[in-house]
Amino acid sequence: MEKLIQIKSNDLKPAKGRALIAEPFMGDFYFGRSVVLLVEHNLDGTFGLVMNKPSGSHFNDIVLDFPPFDAMVYLGGPVQTDNLFFMHTLGNEISGSEEIIPGLYWGGELEAVKELMTIGLLKSENIRFFLGYSGWESLQLEGELKRNAWVVSETNLNSLLKTKSNKMWNHFLQRMGPTYDLWRSFPVNPEMN
Repeated sequence: MEKLIQIKSNDLKPAKGRALIAEPFMGDFYFGRSVVLLVEHNLDGTFGLVMNKPSGSHFNDIVLDFPPFDAMVYLGGPVQTDNLFFMHTLGNEISGSEEIIPGLYWGGELEAVKELMTIGLLKSENIRFFLGYSGWESLQLEGELKRNAWVVSETNLNSLLKTKSNKMWNHFLQRMGPTYDLWRSFPVNPEMN
């Protein structure tokens, strides 16, 4: 098992718009086999959203006083799990949003989201909602990277929004090449093997 952890040869540093891929032994509810998009990373800390953990609830199950909207809500992480966050592909159509990677934006005015829903111009493939977020204090993430809890990956809009949740972790590792084939082949529950 120790060799599996030591195969890491990735020298990418965490940065806004990059993804964190959890090592296969992480058994945490939020982070086990997760892909976390880094929305912000600076000297003050890191803010990200888990991209591949659907909550099982839909938007209108959680948010009241909005028009009917058929979209799954995802678990963004263990911090502020009673708050709703969102990312979208609508750019300036939602004022106050900030670009994370080309074509993918974070946040903005919720009233603009409501208006786009009301007039039927917002589709579930253009927006993703999250309960909570993933956060690290200054230098905390760097410590976890040194312990090989994560590997950093480049990402793109299609990989983040078009890949099925249950395939995303594997997809990102596959894109990183054969160095991570052993990670991909490691069973989710080794005791059942």
